Amino acid sequence: MVHHSVCPICASENIGLQFSCKDYFTSSKDFAILKCSQCGFLFTQDYPAENEIAEYYESDNYISHNDKAKGFSNKLYRFSRSVMMSRKKKLIRKITGLKTGTLLDIGSGTGYFAGTMKKSGWLAKGIEINERARKFSISHFGLDVATPDKISSFDSNSFDCITLWHVLEHFYNPFTYISEIYRLLKPGAECVIALPNCSSFDAEHYNQFWAAWDVPRHLWHFNPETFSLFSEKTGFTLEDLRILPLDVFYISQLSEKYKGSSLPFIKGISKAAYFAILSVFNKKRSSSVVYILRKSGV
Repeated sequence: MVHHSVCPICASENIGLQFSCKDYFTSSKDFAILKCSQCGFLFTQDYPAENEIAEYYESDNYISHNDKAKGFSNKLYRFSRSVMMSRKKKLIRKITGLKTGTLLDIGSGTGYFAGTMKKSGWLAKGIEINERARKFSISHFGLDVATPDKISSFDSNSFDCITLWHVLEHFYNPFTYISEIYRLLKPGAECVIALPNCSSFDAEHYNQFWAAWDVPRHLWHFNPETFSLFSEKTGFTLEDLRILPLDVFYISQLSEKYKGSSLPFIKGISKAAYFAILSVFNKKRSSSVVYILRKSGV
């Protein structure tokens, strides 16, 4: 069990219980979400040690690791993913100014994003902890995918872009890993990090039933303000924020399910549409936020 006596971001001792969340995915256990009164950061408390966390991912319905996961929620996830592949590719081209280049997708899962970039001419590699997902991405997309411990073997200054699509919140040592990312990027290159936003309209509405708490798999719960504090400690420059507009539909209908609502899909989609409209006018309240970081140098 991992217990924090101080805030992982600002080291303040002024931390207290925000509420408890249930792991609806595998164990049905409750986990505490704590909040730092100094900087506002939220994090999971008393979560399993790194050598014990694997059992909380062991489900055929964990869509990031199993492309054949069943259920309507996972069908919606796959539809959203297919729509977003083109959008993500355009984003990478725009922020890098490159039509082709070298890319590392950390937490590459079953390889759809890295495979999309490879198909469009990029030299794309992946890092993925799950063996089944690695094998799928290698066999279906012909990707070069390594385990997380191999990141230190990659050459410094070798990538034009590194992406983490909903991955950083899972890392036990985010500061250590982000320093490796900094080393791997070429001077002036970008790191793209997508994260759930615990200050989003949907998080505020669903409170402890918000599906993106996803305890104990999600250890850190960022919003734009606390991620800015995190980035200040990394050496990166936080250049811009973007949104992933479809994530709220998947999260909201799953949150309705966790609440025990009747007709969770219909209620979730209708509420998600409302949240999505609000987010157009305030992207810092979007369900998912994409942070664009630039490494210093020319």
